[in-house]
Amino acid sequence: MRTAFTILKPVVGVLMLVATMFGTRASSHAQQPDAVAISVRGHHFQPAEVRAPANRSLVLRVKNLDATPMEFESVSLRVEKVVAPGGEGVINIRPLAPGRYEFIDDFHQEARGALIVQ
Repeated sequence: MRTAFTILKPVVGVLMLVATMFGTRASSHAQQPDAVAISVRGHHFQPAEVRAPANRSLVLRVKNLDATPMEFESVSLRVEKVVAPGGEGVINIRPLAPGRYEFIDDFHQEARGALIVQ
């Protein structure tokens, strides 16, 4: 006498294979965040303006080339990040609507820049 498990075992195996294929395919097409790099040298952002696409996650890499710490700060981005001398700060930014998002080095406020989202 065959049990329900014995009868359904091949069906369950096929369903698991199909689920695995779809799961792998979906994850391989997941949207990767865009990356933008900015350097700070002489208490100035280089470049002073950077661009990124709208409605996409963003990874902002801030490299401090100065001999003193800096603090990347943006009220509109809701971000504060201290970056050590010679260090790099990695900032994950949520998807943004089109616009201009200004930022400063809070320790050296002459350093100003903007992220232009289009």
